[in-house]
Amino acid sequence: MPTPSFERAKWSIAALFCFLGFQYGTWVSRLPALKTRLGLGAGEVGLLLMVCGAGAAASFPLVALLMRRLGSRRLSLASALCLVAVLAALSAVPNYPLALLAVCADGVAVGCLNVAMNAQGAALEKAHDRTAMSQLHATFSAGLLTAALLTSGVTSLTGSVPAHFTVAGALLLLLLAGARSGLLTDTEPVTPGGPKRSRRPALPSWTTLLLGCAMAFGTITEGAMNDWSTLYLKDVVKASASVAPLGIAVVSVMMLLARLRADRWRGRWGDGRVVRAGSAVAAAGLALALLTGGLVPTLLGFACVGLGAAAVTPCVYVAAAGHGSDALALVAAMGTTGLLAGPALIGFVAGSTSLTVGMATVAASALIVTLTAFRIPWPERRTPAPAAEPRPSSSSNSAPVRTPAGSEPPGAAS
Repeated sequence: MPTPSFERAKWSIAALFCFLGFQYGTWVSRLPALKTRLGLGAGEVGLLLMVCGAGAAASFPLVALLMRRLGSRRLSLASALCLVAVLAALSAVPNYPLALLAVCADGVAVGCLNVAMNAQGAALEKAHDRTAMSQLHATFSAGLLTAALLTSGVTSLTGSVPAHFTVAGALLLLLLAGARSGLLTDTEPVTPGGPKRSRRPALPSWTTLLLGCAMAFGTITEGAMNDWSTLYLKDVVKASASVAPLGIAVVSVMMLLARLRADRWRGRWGDGRVVRAGSAVAAAGLALALLTGGLVPTLLGFACVGLGAAAVTPCVYVAAAGHGSDALALVAAMGTTGLLAGPALIGFVAGSTSLTVGMATVAASALIVTLTAFRIPWPERRTPAPAAEPRPSSSSNSAPVRTPAGSEPPGAAS
């Protein structure tokens, strides 16, 4: 199979990120309709979301196994098809237990696709020695936005969830079909009759644990801002009901804009400096906003969080992928755990003290990322991707592109 060009592969992998954002945004946006149809209370809806996240977090052993057996390309395609099937199931589930089963399957498939598509992104950067991961993560946000717009359009015409999910499923299949031919070729997957490997699971390295720590606290910072910024503006800053949602908007817009530019920053200063500086900006900006108070300083502080945290997870994914699929799966699982535990942790702190102290915990999480980033051996600096033709490379057009092997550390790490 011929190796796709840099631009072709980048857009194909970006389609996977967009796919995941679109699929998640589609079914989450119809939670009110599912709640009404199944007669659920607020607690049951919360459990539905928790089961989805728990499925993603608990999928680590399965993801590590499937990455070794199938490789990132085939795992991406298989898990994406599973996510389309989940949409179809959610449009027809007759009761709450089956809905829980469906969203648990969704979480597992999300965990598989998340690891596989990030492995593809890391392999793209390694094969062409160019940065692209931040732009890929930006397309996830674009998928969420597109799903919200489609939901708004469909619900203005019909309230039917099956009709909505049918349209969304068709669009997802078209997106997947367009991405399929441009995905990167994997290393030879491990088969039962293939070369023997040690059956004893290897313990994670110290670097992998540091990367997992950075990912967990980075996702705590992101998740907590999405869940608590509106309430903070309303209850502490005393913003009006129409202004309070601007907290999420400011964080999201700044994060999207920063991710569109972050690959240039990575190419100029290197991943380590970008993570350290970015998380420090997030921590300092939010801390100053909490100390100053007032609507404008708070929104500026929230903007600092979106700006500073934007490149953290893309850089951590790249570094983790360089240590193999097992390391990538573990770091991704720790990131999911941070998304799950972060909002609950902030709520516990706020309940025991105040919401201001709870938000200060978010600033502390960003500071922990900064301190951890000083101990991580980041990959060497790569040039940012140009907008036009990919750089000529005789090796990249004559040999298959390989995703990181499970036991092969990155040669460029320092």
